[in-house]
Amino acid sequence: MILSDKRILEEIEKKTIIIKPYNREKLGSNSYDVHLGKNLAVYKDKILDAKKHNEIQHFEIPEEGFVLQPNELYLGVTDEYTETHAHVPFLEGKSSTGRLGIDIHATAGKGDVGFCGHWTLEISCKIPVRIYAGMPIGQLIYFPVEGEVEVSYDSKKNAKYSHQPDKPVESMMWKNKF
Repeated sequence: MILSDKRILEEIEKKTIIIKPYNREKLGSNSYDVHLGKNLAVYKDKILDAKKHNEIQHFEIPEEGFVLQPNELYLGVTDEYTETHAHVPFLEGKSSTGRLGIDIHATAGKGDVGFCGHWTLEISCKIPVRIYAGMPIGQLIYFPVEGEVEVSYDSKKNAKYSHQPDKPVESMMWKNKF
């Protein structure tokens, strides 16, 4: 079951869902539109290693936009900072974004109860496409949780992506034991 617009508004009022900046016009019938932040990043190395810390290079999207290239992985970030304290948030691409050939996440569309921060986006494209800071990039949908949550994400000792800044965050796979 997905929260409706009225339920999302109720949860915002109760502060179990926090969205900053918040704009009522961005609330759909069962989702909230999020926008591309001004910061992008690319990995410094062309071959990534899951057991090592792969460093990224940040840059800002210029006012005239930035052209994404196929076969490149870009890390982006939502302009919106969000907190979700009683629901499971999912970030999905907007159909308009998909129709430009842009994917906004490879596999990481689900957040956890207690996620607080800007969402890092794993952006790729099918053909070259110019993007702009502030453009609509995705939509958040919220699912209720069945049962009580024992430890929320923001309370986990090993939460690698809690309180993400307004700049993309690289993979923290290297912190896992395998």
